[in-house]
Parts: sequence; C-alpha cells; structure tokens
Amino acid sequence: MSQFVQLSDYDASIHREILDALTRDDDTVVEICEDRAIAEMRCYLSKRYDCDRIFSAVGDDRHQLVLMMVLDITVYHIFCIHNPQKLSQIRKDRYERAVEWMKAVAREDISIEGAPLLPEEERVAGSIFRIRSNPKRVSHM
Repeated sequence: MSQFVQLSDYDASIHREILDALTRDDDTVVEICEDRAIAEMRCYLSKRYDCDRIFSAVGDDRHQLVLMMVLDITVYHIFCIHNPQKLSQIRKDRYERAVEWMKAVAREDISIEGAPLLPEEERVAGSIFRIRSNPKRVSHM
C-alpha cells in the first residue's frame, strides 16, 4: 500500500460505512484501487513532476490537491467494483474532473503549485520537441 493515502483521508470523500460496505471490510481492495489511481496519475504527471517525491510524501507534506484527485479516482474505482450500472453521477463527475485536470497538467495548461518539478534536463528530454523564439522586439514607426 502506498503511504501517500491513509484510510482516514477517505472521511472527507465518503462515509466509512459506505466504504466498508463497498469493499466488504477488505482493506486490500482499497489498497489495490489506490495503487491503480496513483499509477494512472503518474502517467499524466511524470512528464513534468517528480512523482516519486510527490507520492512518497506523508502527513502534512502531501500536496492536498493531488491527494484529493487520488481519492476521487480511487473512490470511483471502488464504486465500479460494486455495480457500475448504478454509479452515482457525482462519482462519475468527480472522476471525469480528475482526468480533465490531469490532462490539463500534462498539456502544461495548468501547473501544480508547490509540487516538485523534475530537473530541467529531464523535462526537456521527455518532450518530443520544444519551440522557442527570441523575445518580441518593439518596432517604432
């Protein structure tokens, strides 16, 4: 199990009784879904961010926005185990929101403030190409 997510973190996203009912009191199901959620997030974030440092953080050192997205993805996967046909719309929306957020981070439309970046040479090596230009000059007529 990842140390990034604690069982008590779910209290802000889902009632403990519901989580226990969905997993049939089997915490290994939660751990498997957490690992899958983190793996999914790594696919999007590893291009720019040091995922090893992000997901090895514990306690107050964890980035709260990343933690929220991991929880949303994990809870979505847990609900899908139970009965994907009767999945609540809020769970679908939260999962889709997390995926859209990760896509925007991967496209570099948005950034994760305070999250550790990869060194510049690794970020440049990971990109297919990079276009740069000289600063715009001021023309006077």
